[in-house]
Amino acid sequence: MEDQFIKAAGLIGDATRAAIMWTLLDGRAFTATELSIAVHTSPQNMSMHLAKLLEANLLCVEKQGRHKYYKFSNKEVAYVVEAMANLIPKTETSSKKKIKEYPPIKYCRTCYDHLAGKIGVALADSLLEQKIIIEIDNAFKISPEGEKWFSDLGINLEEAQKQKRIFLKPCLDWSERRYHIAGSIGTLLLNKMLEQDWIRRTKDSRAIIITGKGEKEILKNFKIVI
Repeated sequence: MEDQFIKAAGLIGDATRAAIMWTLLDGRAFTATELSIAVHTSPQNMSMHLAKLLEANLLCVEKQGRHKYYKFSNKEVAYVVEAMANLIPKTETSSKKKIKEYPPIKYCRTCYDHLAGKIGVALADSLLEQKIIIEIDNAFKISPEGEKWFSDLGINLEEAQKQKRIFLKPCLDWSERRYHIAGSIGTLLLNKMLEQDWIRRTKDSRAIIITGKGEKEILKNFKIVI
C-alpha cells in the first residue's frame, strides 16, 4: 500500500502531469494535442506522460473517429486533484483592503462536474440556512423539506441515488476555504443551471458566467443577490 501511494503521488507530483490533471478539472475530455498546447509541452513529451497516467489508471481514453480523448478514469481522481489544491497557501490581504472584484476563476467556476468558487460556496450556505440540506458529522444530508425543494427544481433524487457514485458530499473549496457541494447532487445542480441558461461556460476556462436570468433564478431559489 505504501509503495502504491508513493507511486501515485510521484505520478501526480511531476510538474507536467500535475498541469495535465489541473487542465482536466475542466470536466471535459481533451485530445493529446489540446493538452500539449494547454500545458506548453511537445506532443512527444505529452504522449509519454499520458502513457504513464493511463498505466496508473488515473486517466482513461475514448476513441471517436480519428481522435482520442483523455479524461479522468473516475470522479474520485478529480476529487483528489481538487483536494490537493487546498494545499495552495492562502493569500493574505490587508484588513484595510476590501476586494470588490473576484478573479472569474475564484468567483464562479466548474470544478470537474460541480460548481465551485465564491458562488458555489454561497449556494451551499444558502441550502444549509434554508435547511434544504443539513450537516451531520461533517457530512451533508438532504432534509424532508429538501426533497420537495429538489423535486420542485426538477431534480430526481431517486435517480441520483441509483448512480454508482457519491450521492452528496461537502467539498472544501480551495479558493474560499469553505465547503461547496459535490457528488451526484452537485452535478445535477450544475447541469440544471446550465440547461436553464442560468449560467454559461466560457471558452478555454473553468470560469462560469451568470446570466441575467440566472441572477433572478438564483435570488428566487437560493435567496442570493448576485
